[in-house]
Amino acid sequence: MTAAVHTSVHVEEAGTEGPLLLCLHGIGSSSAAFAPQLAALSEHARVVAWDAPGYGKSPDPEGPLDLDGFADAAADLIRSYGDGPAHVLGVSWGGVIALRLAARHPSLVESLIVADSSAGSGTDPAKAEGMRARAAELAEAGPRAFAEKRGPRLVSDLAPAELVERVVDTMAASVRLPGYGYAAEAMAGADLRPELSAVTAPTLVICGDRDKVTGVEASQVLAGGLHKTAYVIVKDAGHLANQEQPERFNAWVLSHLHIVTR
Repeated sequence: MTAAVHTSVHVEEAGTEGPLLLCLHGIGSSSAAFAPQLAALSEHARVVAWDAPGYGKSPDPEGPLDLDGFADAAADLIRSYGDGPAHVLGVSWGGVIALRLAARHPSLVESLIVADSSAGSGTDPAKAEGMRARAAELAEAGPRAFAEKRGPRLVSDLAPAELVERVVDTMAASVRLPGYGYAAEAMAGADLRPELSAVTAPTLVICGDRDKVTGVEASQVLAGGLHKTAYVIVKDAGHLANQEQPERFNAWVLSHLHIVTR
């Protein structure tokens, strides 16, 4: 696995052959969330995981970013590889970015894997209000206390203590202002339901059966609104199915890649 900077973001890469698989993390994370995918999927694809603008090792953006801005940053990253369209794996907020990316830049997206995600917090006023309040919460508490409060609920009650600790540590090292605030505002204003039918990329929708954050119902909304879609449940996994049950998750991703690239 290697680290690099492409365009204006930091990435972690693994694998040199096969299709390009771009991984977009959740709102409280970074490229570190995809360690299980970088390790296992690199035998089959060129796996690239970003730190979104304003996250982790990526620099702060020059100005505020909305959802289109994050999607355009992902598009620029795909273009920087010059290998044509990419398969895009998005977890939670990363899935929202991935769907907007596919709608805005269809020629850059070969297929999608949308995991434990939703149509955005703008689908419900209370969820939108709660999302907008997060920036102030981060500013007041600081990254470590913020992560210790929010991190544990991202995995199921079955998750080992080691994973809970890793999720908290990743969040604490990844989130900061203003990037997190831009992401929270982008998520609060997002309601992708009207544009799902315009997404032409074949999509695998994945959800942990114990997801307490977005939940199975939100993934079902995505699966029902997309034309070319398959929908699977990962047993014994919470909101971070790719980290909690990586072998099962990776098997579904590989099956999807095999189907859409044959």
